[in-house]
Amino acid sequence: MAGEPPLLRVKNAVIEPLPHAARAWLVRLTALVAFLLVWWLITALHLVDEKFLPTPAAVWRAAVRASTWHQIAPGVPREVLGEQNYFLWEHLVASLQRIGAGVGAAIILGPIVGFLMGTSKTISTIIEPYMNFLRALPPLGYIGLLIVWFGIGDTSKIWLLFLAAFPAIAISTANGVQAVKQDQINAARALGASRTQTVTRVVFPATLPEMINGIRIAIGFAWTTVVAAELNNGIPGIGGLAYLSGQQLNSALTIACIIVIGITALALDALIKWIGVLVVPWKGKA
Repeated sequence: MAGEPPLLRVKNAVIEPLPHAARAWLVRLTALVAFLLVWWLITALHLVDEKFLPTPAAVWRAAVRASTWHQIAPGVPREVLGEQNYFLWEHLVASLQRIGAGVGAAIILGPIVGFLMGTSKTISTIIEPYMNFLRALPPLGYIGLLIVWFGIGDTSKIWLLFLAAFPAIAISTANGVQAVKQDQINAARALGASRTQTVTRVVFPATLPEMINGIRIAIGFAWTTVVAAELNNGIPGIGGLAYLSGQQLNSALTIACIIVIGITALALDALIKWIGVLVVPWKGKA
C-alpha cells in the first residue's frame, strides 16, 4: 500500500520462486559438487587404491597433460605433445569424424529403408527381423569380422558405427509412417492431393518426429560403440586413447577420456533435441 513504510512493503513482498530451468540447473550443479566431494573424500581417506581410483586433481592433471606440450619424463628436457602425439581435442575430433561418416550414412539410408518398411507390409515382413537382429547384436560381436573384411583402418570403424546407428533410424521411421492416421491420408487425397503430395505434405511431416527421435537414439548408441570401434588402430581417437591408457594402467587418463566421452554425448544429445525443436515445432502441440 502507498501509505505503508518501506520496511513493511519489503517485509510483505512475495519472493517469487526460481524458474523451473534455473531450479533444474541448480539441482544438477549441487549433485555434481556432491559427487566430486564424495570422490575426493574416498581418495583422501585412501579407501580405494589410487591406481584404481585416482583423485579428481590427478584426473585434471592428466587431462591438462594430454592437452599441452610437456616433458617426456621429469628431468628430461625433451618435450612431446599431448598423448600418443596428439592433443586430447584432436583425439576427440578424430572420433567425431568417424561418427559423422558412419551415422551420416545411416541418416541418409535409414529413412529411405524405414519409409519402404512403413509403406509396404511385404518389405517390412522381410526386412524387420534382420533389423531387430542387427540392433540386438553387441558391437564387439562383429568388429572382428569387419576388420577381416575391411582392415584395421577407418573403413571398418565407419562400418561399425553405421551398423550401430542404421537399425534405430530405419525402425523409428517405419513406426512413424505406420502411425500416420489413415483419415489424414484419405482427407488429403479427397482434396485432390497426388500420391507424391500426400507423402511429402502429410506422411513425411507426421513421421518426422519419430525419425528425429530415431536419429537421437542412433547417435547415442553409435557414440557408446566408439571405444569398440577404436580398439584396433584407434589412435587418434578418444575411444582408442581410453582403451590404450587403460592397458597402460593410466587410470587418471582413462577417467579423463571417459569424462570427455560422456560430456560429448550430452552435448550431441542436446544438439539433436535442439534441432528437433527447430525442425518439428508442432510436436506435442496437437
